[in-house]
Amino acid sequence: MEKITKKEEEVMNFFWEHGPMFVRDLVELYPDPKPHFNTISTMVRGLEAKGYVDHKSYGPTYQYFAKVSRTDFGKLTLRGIIGKYFQNSYQNAVSALVKEEDLSVDELKELIRKIEEE
Repeated sequence: MEKITKKEEEVMNFFWEHGPMFVRDLVELYPDPKPHFNTISTMVRGLEAKGYVDHKSYGPTYQYFAKVSRTDFGKLTLRGIIGKYFQNSYQNAVSALVKEEDLSVDELKELIRKIEEE
């Protein structure tokens, strides 16, 4: 899937948190000063073109909804980070986390235990 911008990810978070919405509903979720309706509409249509969002028609109006779950988006994002920064090696990524002490040896052992149980 094509990457999305930070602003598009912000819109996706609204869909994940609130479910299907019309563009006017999305605009209302933003703090003041609210973005222009056309700006949000353009972002939503861009997300739809990239395959992240779909819509249901209600006459001339569309209600949009997320096609990609937050979990699946996280997996896609992680895959991209591992590819870009760790030469497509999950082992290199985990090793970096352990070296930086973001993941303790005990946490790593627990992770291995959970994987072995599956």
